[in-house]
Amino acid sequence: MEIAFGVRSDVGLVRTNNEDHFAVDPDLNLFILCDGMGGQAAGEVASRMGAELILEHCRQTGPDPRKALEGPYHEEFSAQTNRLLSGIRVSNKAIFDAAGESSSGTNGMGSTVVAVQISGNVMSVAHVGDSRVYLFRNGQLRQLTEDHSLVREQVRQGLITAEEAEQSELANVILRALGAEPTVVADLDEVWVGAKDQILLCSDGLTRMVPDAEIATVLTTAQTPQEAADRLVELANEHGGEDNTTVLVARLLPSATRWKRWLRIFGGGDRAWPN
Repeated sequence: MEIAFGVRSDVGLVRTNNEDHFAVDPDLNLFILCDGMGGQAAGEVASRMGAELILEHCRQTGPDPRKALEGPYHEEFSAQTNRLLSGIRVSNKAIFDAAGESSSGTNGMGSTVVAVQISGNVMSVAHVGDSRVYLFRNGQLRQLTEDHSLVREQVRQGLITAEEAEQSELANVILRALGAEPTVVADLDEVWVGAKDQILLCSDGLTRMVPDAEIATVLTTAQTPQEAADRLVELANEHGGEDNTTVLVARLLPSATRWKRWLRIFGGGDRAWPN
């Protein structure tokens, strides 16, 4: 399966610094997005650590993550999914340890994470926090992740409605994050994907500003993944830009269009890089 992708990260109209971070390895079909939190520049540190440590772990463990696995292996999931989970555990421990160093200015920092890796027709999904992964197929947008947030938990318990959750002053309170505890529980999933599917990874700067219907319209009309990513960030700012916004759009291509692999982003070549 060939994959074209586009990505854009923007500070928004209110914040003074960008605490989002992303990392991509095209050779591994690996996409990671983190949204940091913490005082001063701590959120930037946490999100960068999260994305880059997961990326490096997935590169180093190779096809059999059991050889360098952090924590127990989940037999119900593939080696690919276990590799993502192991990387999340490694990054969580590193961020937690760094967050405990009060003299470094990173005390109390943390980060969300969404990570996907595609092999053949199987997409592994792992996430912690309220950044999201969506699947766009045949004109339909489906959220693959469930927010680890206070308001979503209240919705699940029937205490408030989904509409009330969107307007709640507690909407930014998350229940899980990288670095918050010595260990972290990540949600895992494996999803069948095929040609023409689009995968969207985004921080809550997008989803708190732009309704799903508008997101779907952009994914329908954009000619390229980069055009889609650019337009979604522009929409977030047009709706107020209250937070940093990072959008990564991956489009699965028929193998016959292999040449398009060289046109993934900014006209660049086949390379692996974090932002």
